[in-house]
Order: sequence, then C-alpha cells, then structure tokens
Amino acid sequence: MGKVRTASVKIISREIIKEYGAKLSPDSFEHNKDIVSKVAIIHSKSFRNRIAGYVTHQLKLKKIREEGLEI
Repeated sequence: MGKVRTASVKIISREIIKEYGAKLSPDSFEHNKDIVSKVAIIHSKSFRNRIAGYVTHQLKLKKIREEGLEI
C-alpha cells in the first residue's frame, strides 16, 4: 500500500517542480527541503517535509522512466 497524500501537497509540489525543476535533486531529500523552504512560504515543518518528500518521490519516478526509455 502506498502513502496517501492530500491534494494540496500534490498541487504545490507539482508547481514547485514545474518552476524550479532544474534546482531540485531526485537523490537528496535534504536539498529539496531547503529549496522548498526558500521558494514557498510554509508555516508548518511537517507540511514542508511532506511537500519535499513528494517532490523527491516524483523526481525519482521521472528519472526511472527516462532511464527505462533509453534502454
């Protein structure tokens, strides 16, 4: 079973990926957490971590899909 994420986490994460995708890393949650803190005003630490985690997850999936297509 996968983890359930709210629509707000998904929407904000997708917007951050769209605008700042070049600065984000699929391998580093800590780096993505710092970027999310700088580009978005988020008052809750746990909400920021959820967004950074979803961003990292999406970038990993994108990387896997791209590597799969190159084979």
